[in-house]
Amino acid sequence: MERVNRILRLQMYREYLEKNNRAEAERRFCHHNMGHFLDVARIAFILNQREGYEQEQELIYAAALLHDIGRWMQYEQGVPHEQASAALAPEILGACGFSQEEERTIVKAIENHRNAGVKEEKSLSGLLYRADKYSRPCFACEMEEACDWKKDKKNLKLFL
Repeated sequence: MERVNRILRLQMYREYLEKNNRAEAERRFCHHNMGHFLDVARIAFILNQREGYEQEQELIYAAALLHDIGRWMQYEQGVPHEQASAALAPEILGACGFSQEEERTIVKAIENHRNAGVKEEKSLSGLLYRADKYSRPCFACEMEEACDWKKDKKNLKLFL
């Protein structure tokens, strides 16, 4: 997991994370911060183990840490955050020692983390999609009633 820890220490990553935090400082709904990134990583890792996806732990964590890192660009420039995050990820991944093949796999998962078409895939894309959705505790959220997510997308119970 050394390469994942390099991501966490990388100055540009820390700057993007801070930009997300500033952009969402007044946001009343779910945030795209380190807590969310780690929830997604851990849920994806559990699904990977439980369902036999056979994805590498380091790739799961790298994808989870980067999947929403460009959220600030959506607020500032109107760029869909999955596209912004996918555009920012290669430089981070390269600086942290990921191969081009690993980079392509991670970037593809980031690009697809909002694409329901990958939900059932036994791929990093499928894992990231599902973990991202499962990470939201709508059942305990004070803003659940005001949230514009459709009721069938909200997590109103724990996934098992």
